[in-house]
Amino acid sequence: MFPFLRADSRSPTTLPLFPLKTVLFPGRLLPLKVFEQRYIDMTKACLKDEQPFGVCLLTRGEEVAQRVAQRDQIVAGVAIDFALIGTQARFVSWDMPQLGILHLKIEGGARFQVQSSSVTGDGLVVAQVTQLPPEPAVKLPEAFAPLASLLELMINRAGAENFSAPALDDASWVGYRLAELLPLPLPIKQSMLEINDSLVRLKVLAQFLKQQGLV
Repeated sequence: MFPFLRADSRSPTTLPLFPLKTVLFPGRLLPLKVFEQRYIDMTKACLKDEQPFGVCLLTRGEEVAQRVAQRDQIVAGVAIDFALIGTQARFVSWDMPQLGILHLKIEGGARFQVQSSSVTGDGLVVAQVTQLPPEPAVKLPEAFAPLASLLELMINRAGAENFSAPALDDASWVGYRLAELLPLPLPIKQSMLEINDSLVRLKVLAQFLKQQGLV
């Protein structure tokens, strides 16, 4: 269904998008309930081809999306807005407990930048994207050890089964998980995704936590 291109990370590839009111960070495990036919079809195609789809933060258009879902058609001249930096999603598990409803668990993978996009006849956004380079691997500096301790406490309270394998000595993993869990406004979470330096991200998060009296 989707012409996934075999190319290096610098060449554009075609990726169906699922704009959501959340930020999918690399390594995040996210449950999804899919009921709109366009996304059910997208999921089936991606599962069949063993290909990912893209998740981008929906910045405008929630009410439009609801109206479209209710009417099962596209409203001419109406568009949604979404962030141009997103994350590839791979399937961890899926189930269809009843006809027309898919329960998915996905995991965030590589980040990408949308170069262009179009909308299919059934309202699915398909984009040409380029993969962003992964952050350099950095061992968590001792100065940020209190952040790792706080994160470990938060993970234990939320349930370790809701997270990928812990890597509390990895600066990127700690920063992504804190940005995922902390009650930050969505635009700030998006900025945490777009930062390509794990230590810069940790410094911003540490400042926020100090202001809140948490570290």
